[in-house]
Amino acid sequence: MAVRHQLIRRAPEAVWAVLEDGSRYGDWVVGTSSSRQKDDTWPKVGSAIAYTVSLGPYTVEGETVVRRYDPPRTLELEARTGPLGTARIAIEVRPWGEETLVIVDEHPLRGPGGLLHNTLVDALLQLRHRAMLGRLAKLVERTAPRPVPDRGQ
Repeated sequence: MAVRHQLIRRAPEAVWAVLEDGSRYGDWVVGTSSSRQKDDTWPKVGSAIAYTVSLGPYTVEGETVVRRYDPPRTLELEARTGPLGTARIAIEVRPWGEETLVIVDEHPLRGPGGLLHNTLVDALLQLRHRAMLGRLAKLVERTAPRPVPDRGQ
């Protein structure tokens, strides 16, 4: 199972601000060199972002479609990478005190990735998610101010 979590030292609203900005996915999704919203409805169900994956001199274009949008808790996506197939990516956002616990669950869905899914693929996804969630945490923590605790004064 390719499930990974990350504690982010900001409120859930700060995490959602990044998740709801389709142009920022290239900043934190590992392997994605750029992203752009395909329309003005992101992240409503059925909306999509287009992205580019660069591996040396090679580039692959893909798109990610929103399948479930239930703010401020859940965003489920289907990433389409042409001949490689599709993957289901579920992002769960949980309040954790004054911070946020983000859980990512990704599984190949269709195409060769779905047919060849095994423990090695899950191990590679775990490595990708570790880096991806670390990037997300840094981005959120860098762009959102830390809330000042109320001292009851």
